[in-house]
Amino acid sequence: MRLFRLQRIDRYIAKKFLTTFFVMIAVFCVVAVVFDLMENIGRLIANRAPLGATILYYLSFCFHFGNLLSGFIVFLTIIWFTSRMAQNTEIVAILSSGMSFTRLMRPYFLAATILVTFSLIVSHFILPMANEGKVDFEVQHVHVNFHISDQHMYREITPGVVAYFRSITVDRKTGYRFQLERWGDNGKLEQRILAAKATWLERDSLWRLVNARIRDIAPNGEERLRFVTRHDTAIDMRISDFGQRAVMISTLTSPLLDDYIELETKRGAKVAMLKLERFSRTANPFSIYVLMVIGVGISARKLRGGVGFHLFLAVVTGFLFVFASKIITVYAASVVLPPDAWISTDNWLRLAAWLPNLIFAGLGGLICWKAPK
Repeated sequence: MRLFRLQRIDRYIAKKFLTTFFVMIAVFCVVAVVFDLMENIGRLIANRAPLGATILYYLSFCFHFGNLLSGFIVFLTIIWFTSRMAQNTEIVAILSSGMSFTRLMRPYFLAATILVTFSLIVSHFILPMANEGKVDFEVQHVHVNFHISDQHMYREITPGVVAYFRSITVDRKTGYRFQLERWGDNGKLEQRILAAKATWLERDSLWRLVNARIRDIAPNGEERLRFVTRHDTAIDMRISDFGQRAVMISTLTSPLLDDYIELETKRGAKVAMLKLERFSRTANPFSIYVLMVIGVGISARKLRGGVGFHLFLAVVTGFLFVFASKIITVYAASVVLPPDAWISTDNWLRLAAWLPNLIFAGLGGLICWKAPK
């Protein structure tokens, strides 16, 4: 048990770590709120956002923003207070007393473990629930326009009924290059409808097809082809079935997100970004460990440039980490693996979520290996 007993130096470093972290995250949140308020003040006034709801929105905004940048803020925190300790010759004194560099990192790992555990709970459960009020407020008072940017969208409306739109304009409630196929229980095509566009008539709960070509296929194989300029029909689907605000996904806890991914998969939707979001909820909190190791390795050395040079290295490294994460994520989501690929699609996306951590963990190990002993 002596191995895990906290000494005064452990409590000193862990306390400075956590205290500096929460001060920094508070400063970042205040700055973010000011900039967001300056950008959206016109919309809030135009949409008559209530004062109380606005205050609750920005509290949720701080929660979301803090969790989003927790890894980077941890990195800056370590760089800041460890660099100050190095410039004050505290690190040199600690190492000169016979403490190894590995032993020095114990309180850092202790504090980082607390933050990682907290971040995991927040990412999977607490933050999605907090985001519900935030997203509702944004829908009503900030980003009121719903937009679907995807193209070539397939959905299984009901068993055996598949709809397709090449593109959708939500403001007009219209989809273009519409196609609807109805398949029988025997797996044979019963009807195919092609239309230049389909418009949702909300008042009548009908879809209006323009320049439609309707092909009916009888069980005996006989076909009947009709051309209509305008055709109103009842189809059990909505515009929202083909798209959803990306931020809506952030309101789903991980178990609910798993269910949503399964549902979208059955409907034929693209779920790569959804799965990346699910895997990133675990991978991102563990980036705190990676950035912590890099931060200690960089800032433990006393340099002529002092704290300023260490902060410069922190910003550059943090930018490279975020940039690499985005590049890897976008690439992984766009890749279509062949059926005989050496890795399954799920494992490929899981690897993409963890790859920045693995790459920078190697960098952190190299930096710590060259750190002052």
